[in-house]
Amino acid sequence: MSNQQGLPPDVTVVQRDALGATLSATRRRPQLRWTDGNGPRAATLDGRAVLGSAQSVDITVHDPAVSRLHLEFEAREDGVWVRDLGSRNGTFVEGVMVQCARVPDGGRVQAGSTTLQVSYEPAPAPVDLWPGDRFGPLLGRSVAMRELFARLARIAPTDSTVLLHGETGTGKELVAEALHNTSPRAQQPFVIVDCGALPENLLEAELFGHAKGAFTGAANARAGAIETADGGTVFLDEIGEMPLSMQPKLLRAIESRTVRRLGETQYRKVNVRFISATHRDLRTMVNAGAFREDLYFRLSVLPVNIPPLRQRTEDIALLVQHFLPQGAAGALAPELVRELSARPWLGNVRELRNFVERAIALGAREALAMVGDGAKRSTGAGPLGVDLDQPFKDLRERWLDHLEREYITGLLARHHWNVSAVAQAAGLDRTYVHRLIRKHDLERTPGA
Repeated sequence: MSNQQGLPPDVTVVQRDALGATLSATRRRPQLRWTDGNGPRAATLDGRAVLGSAQSVDITVHDPAVSRLHLEFEAREDGVWVRDLGSRNGTFVEGVMVQCARVPDGGRVQAGSTTLQVSYEPAPAPVDLWPGDRFGPLLGRSVAMRELFARLARIAPTDSTVLLHGETGTGKELVAEALHNTSPRAQQPFVIVDCGALPENLLEAELFGHAKGAFTGAANARAGAIETADGGTVFLDEIGEMPLSMQPKLLRAIESRTVRRLGETQYRKVNVRFISATHRDLRTMVNAGAFREDLYFRLSVLPVNIPPLRQRTEDIALLVQHFLPQGAAGALAPELVRELSARPWLGNVRELRNFVERAIALGAREALAMVGDGAKRSTGAGPLGVDLDQPFKDLRERWLDHLEREYITGLLARHHWNVSAVAQAAGLDRTYVHRLIRKHDLERTPGA
């Protein structure tokens, strides 16, 4: 199977119409076979799947040496890839410890004391595609997006909690809005809480509300976001930024559907649906002790992965036309579309929208040059600047990533790459330090 523009890497088009639109597609669904404490087992891979010893993961292995969230499998066009999630004992492919690696056909993956064999034998199976290129405020004709739309359409009528995962700028808030607007709660409130924008004391009051006089400045009683959303949906954006001390309180609210305002003793019943979003990998945060496992499983009853723009380049021309002012005429030049499709778009759809605005004001050539400069800055090739045209959330994430990298790099140099010493100095778990090293692609230099 050969990869095609706009496709997820494990999907192949079977049939297109006369205009080139995809009518049907298939996905490879390899199989896993292993033996654990419950005897011989088998599972079919459909896209991504988390393996661990916890009962709530996609693939449960009964082995005490397997971490509760141990690794992730992903079926791609070029085979099955495995990624360790910061497990206690590591992940091995053909006897070699790996962080991320491709597993050959018939290859063996070891997690704890369990060996799993990967088979590529099964024939491709049909992929469920949405018939149009729109779903609420979302737009896309690529297979990746139409597959997402079909999943959202199945999820929307339910009341189950949803966890959206996607890179910055992929439109997580728009996905949450689409779920709400196509659900039975559409006529009720849709309330947004940015968990990363508020300090802990204000976040608690924002979520749960407060009584009059509960703290300095609380001149009047106020309902929190969850109570305000009664009958509707509360969207918890950047849930990965929520402080550990706040997480048990949120867990209780989700499980009991009750809230207690600050300064009060009684609990109030609420009828809300919870949708959360993050650009962080909560599973590695769970293994590092930075996020509660029970809250993670409560939030991710229905996980949704939003594809980055580089995996749906077929949509770029459609999105550019959508962002152009109403009444703008003319088709995009094919060479411009090709050049746009070759860009990394680290800021995803939000960056593309900013490009269109700049192109209208400055012309496409100058706007493209600014896209290139932005990509260099984002990857650390130059100093960070305060870009007043950038949303505050994006700017904050860039600075936090920069600070995180500089901090951990400095500590590693000071302690000569002694990870235990770095963890002790930083007040972090050793596993979390290893995760930061991997996240920022840090390599030990000779003599360090």
